[in-house]
Amino acid sequence: MVVHPLTEFIDVGDTTLSTPPSDWYEGRCPQTGEQLKLPRTAQAETIARQLMQQLAQDPGFAQEGKMYGILLVETATGDRTVLKAFSGLLNGKSHLEGWVPPIPGRDTVALAESQTLAALAAIKEELLTLQQLPEWQQYEHLKQHFATQLQALSKHHADRKQHRQHQRAELRQTLIGKALEVELTKLETESQQDGIERRNLKRQQAAQLQPLQATLDRASSRIQELKAQRKTLSRQLQTQLHSAYALTNFTGQTRSLQEIITNGSMPTGSGDCCAPKLLHYAATHHLKPIAMAEFWWGESANSDKKPGAFYGACAERCQPLMGFLLSGLLPSRPIASPTVSPDFSHALTILYEDEWLMVINKPAGLLSVPGRYADRQDSVLTRLQRAGWNGSESNGAEFIAVHRLDQDTSGILLIAHHTHVHRHLSQQFQHRQVHKVYEALLAGNVTVNQGTIELPLWGDPADRPIQKVDWQHGKPSQTYFQVISREKGNTRMEFIPLTGRTHQLRVHAADPQGLGIPILGDRLYGSNPTGTRLHLHARELHLTHPQSGQSLMFQCETPF
Repeated sequence: MVVHPLTEFIDVGDTTLSTPPSDWYEGRCPQTGEQLKLPRTAQAETIARQLMQQLAQDPGFAQEGKMYGILLVETATGDRTVLKAFSGLLNGKSHLEGWVPPIPGRDTVALAESQTLAALAAIKEELLTLQQLPEWQQYEHLKQHFATQLQALSKHHADRKQHRQHQRAELRQTLIGKALEVELTKLETESQQDGIERRNLKRQQAAQLQPLQATLDRASSRIQELKAQRKTLSRQLQTQLHSAYALTNFTGQTRSLQEIITNGSMPTGSGDCCAPKLLHYAATHHLKPIAMAEFWWGESANSDKKPGAFYGACAERCQPLMGFLLSGLLPSRPIASPTVSPDFSHALTILYEDEWLMVINKPAGLLSVPGRYADRQDSVLTRLQRAGWNGSESNGAEFIAVHRLDQDTSGILLIAHHTHVHRHLSQQFQHRQVHKVYEALLAGNVTVNQGTIELPLWGDPADRPIQKVDWQHGKPSQTYFQVISREKGNTRMEFIPLTGRTHQLRVHAADPQGLGIPILGDRLYGSNPTGTRLHLHARELHLTHPQSGQSLMFQCETPF
């Protein structure tokens, strides 16, 4: 192996590339629309772990948590070498010997950046001062104090009123004439005194709370002004940075971040992550990427990432750049050559099978499991059982669906061959350890580029199988979404469900409290042009093998 001048020697041994990738860095080429992929392989992870060992020897690397990455590349002569990079600054420095340098451009706006960062720091300091005013606590304390007093006084007055009502009834039975009138007048005077007592307490409340409220109103107004200023300054700085940062891909094209990202704004730090640094450096030095791996190292109070764990491209900063950065690379080979059933009208494609589990590419229009009635028996499971796929039945294997896809949804379906395997995989789903990615085409223009939908879903027993948003009876559901592209009035969307409710993605897309635009071809929730299938596809599935503990990642191409 040839060692690139920027890297220290990292021995990759004889690890082969034959093991299926555990993850992918991917994006759509902006010119061709082709899905481009760069794998994270066992070999890349081995190299990354050797880098972790080097980092562990120097306590300086553990002072601040951040992402690190390695890129295995091939030179023009066929030799292989390794590049390494870190995200952002490392102990306040952007350039360190042996590491890929930052992407060019930031130095051209250094003065403007320092001035803006100073202004943002001053805004932050003033915001903290306003948010920590003692009047906030004083107001809440007094408000609670008077609320307690008013509640107690109201109960006292209610008891007195009830007592007076009993007295009036007794007086009318025992007294008449002037004597009755005098006693009733006394009771009326007591009632009036209760009212005066209540009004006096409210006046006392207003006298103490109103000055505090006026102070807090002024503070709230100033807080909103400062937040608006902070937002404006941040956007201005990011616009300057995004115009200055210039990325190069493997076709030789160079574009600024502003030119690459045309939909929505880029968050702070875009272009500073290690993945863009590595790919840009490889492209500008005529190195062909083979595999990449990113991992977290060091502790951080502001991150839930685990030191030594591998992660893919971050959805906010890196993922929007991947399509451009990978342009010019040949598409990666599929994980495995699928085997297709020869006699099914809806062809079943086997993406993976061993003695423990099977991964199916389910076609749209076929049930995952048989239904209750005779006309709904045709399904993935019944066809597998009928065929005794690959002789599995003769080996004592079973076919148990670990999860389900709607009949109209296509894509990856996981089948267990044994009950104990099913139990293990089901627990992964229950504990949200399985990562699922869906692709959909929505029948309209979604104006928001990304976000999370959180709605409570409930199935009305009187209107099955429709699911509804119901804030009283519904169960929590969460979906992360990101726009892939906008095409011919429709929006191509990536969905990552964080929960697994029935029809979750379809309702989150169609309901006005979600995206408000149904999935194209959805016959239940609002968009079903004649002859159009449901444009929803389970594209990716990440899980842990129940026997070996190996991380598995499966993909199947979106058919629309």
